[in-house]
Order: sequence, then structure tokens, then C-alpha cells
Amino acid sequence: MASPDDLQFQEFEEAADLLSSNPGAATLSISSPSVAAASSGEVKVDLSDDEDNQQESSELLAGEKQTGGFWTFEYYQSFFNVDTVQVLDRIKGSVMPLPGRNFVKHNIRSNPDLYGPFWICVTLVFSVAISGNLSTFLSEMGDTDYHYRPEFHRVSIAAVAVFLYAWLVPLGVWGFLTWRQSVERQISGYTFLETVCVYGYSLFIYIPTSILWTIPLYWLQWLLIVIAMVISGSVLVLTFWPAVRDDTKLTAFTTMAVIVSLHALLAVGCKLYFFQTATYTGSSHSGQQITPASNHTALNVGKHQ
Repeated sequence: MASPDDLQFQEFEEAADLLSSNPGAATLSISSPSVAAASSGEVKVDLSDDEDNQQESSELLAGEKQTGGFWTFEYYQSFFNVDTVQVLDRIKGSVMPLPGRNFVKHNIRSNPDLYGPFWICVTLVFSVAISGNLSTFLSEMGDTDYHYRPEFHRVSIAAVAVFLYAWLVPLGVWGFLTWRQSVERQISGYTFLETVCVYGYSLFIYIPTSILWTIPLYWLQWLLIVIAMVISGSVLVLTFWPAVRDDTKLTAFTTMAVIVSLHALLAVGCKLYFFQTATYTGSSHSGQQITPASNHTALNVGKHQ
């Protein structure tokens, strides 16, 4: 069996004799932090960059990487950190709500974005305004006295309505849930960005619906409204009901009723303002007078005295 002295490091006389005979020989120092190789010089390996990269990766994995202030580009860049596959998956989840599937937990997954909601709102603004003008033209196309004039101010009105709804309503819902969390500890909630993300994606179903509203069939337009409201409203109900169900029954049902009512009000308001169908009665004479009646443009035929 080897003794403890045999396991200790020892200096060999052959190495000392070799260095004395050839001073230019290459040596390797274990105690040095760098690796030196070559007879004419030293090659140093700096591992500081690798250590920084490892530290940055660990911060990203732990979710603790700090972003800059709100005046920096990096701060807003994090809100658009999604790819096409994620956006399409969230759009799919907004038009195909399934019972028991929370949109935040199953689609957003702690990575809310503003890219999808922003472009959905922009697309909805132009689809509603353009389809509304086209619907008016198609409904009045048979009237020889009608002269088409594009109404560009509808774009501004649609933009104000859509963006105010997509920002103010989520702000109110988030503020209410935050307040209820301070009152009732068992109440869960979402961040403001998650709330905006849910509302933004829930509006996607109104884009194809607004295009189909150009079909001048009164019953079909309202049927499309009901279908769109049920689909988009289900996304909101399945998302926010788990956050309020542990509250009092009155508060929970009132909150959901307000959320669904405001969502339905946006759809009905867009239908009544931007898509007006014309209903003609009687024969055409020179003494015509047009008066709006709810969603219709009634043509009253007068007689000359």
C-alpha cells in the first residue's frame, strides 16, 4: 500500500536539469489563470466574456433581467417580443374559445404583447370604415338620385371608438380587480398588460364580421353580430370569471355583466353607425324626404299639394 509521502507532489531533478540546459523551453504553469503555449510568446485565454454571457443567460431564464426606463427603446421592445407563430396561436385561441381554457394561462403564458392587439385594432378601424362606406354604396346603388361620396371622417371616428375601448375598458377592469384584491385577499387578478392583451385579441373576430356586414341583408348582419359577440364575449368571460368567482356573488355577476355589455355595445354601435341599410317604400316622386329610423333610412313619399 502506498504511503502518504508517495502521494505528495515532488520536484524532479530531470526537469531542473532540462531547464538549466535549455532556458527557452516552453513551460506550463498550473497556478496561472491563463494558458501559455508557444516558445516565442504567451497565448492568454480570457474567460470573462463567457462568464458575462452565462450570467446574462441565467438572468433571462430566471426572468430577472432588468429593462431600461420608460424613455428607452428597450423598455418598449419587450412589449413586442413575439413571433408570427405566437400571434397566430393567440388569434386562433381568440376565435375558438373552449370551456375551461383561460386565454391568459393557455395562450399568453406570462408573455403578454402589444404587437397583436395594436395591429388588430388598426385593421379593425380600417375594415369598419371601408366596409361601412362600401355597404352604404351597395344599399344605395339602385337609386338614380344617389351620388356616392366617400366619408373619410369615419376612419377617425372608428379609430377613436376602437382605441378608446381597447385601452380605457381594460384600464377600468384592471383597476377594479386590483382594488378587489386589496379588499378580498382570495381574489386573483391580471396585470394591466395582460388585460390589454386579452381585450385586443378578443376584437379580432370583428374584422371578418365587419367585412361580411357589407352584404345588404338586414337579418344576416344582425346574425353575424350575435355570433361575433358570443365568440369574443366567451373569451372575456372564460378569462375574467376565474378572477372574480371567489368574490361575492353580486360583485362577480355584476362585473361580468358590465364586461359583456360594454363589449356588445361596441359591436352594436359600429353596426348602427357605420352600416346603414336603406329601405324604400312607395314610388319615387320629386317630393321625397329621407328620415333615419333606428338602423334604416326610411323613404317617405310626399304628394304635391
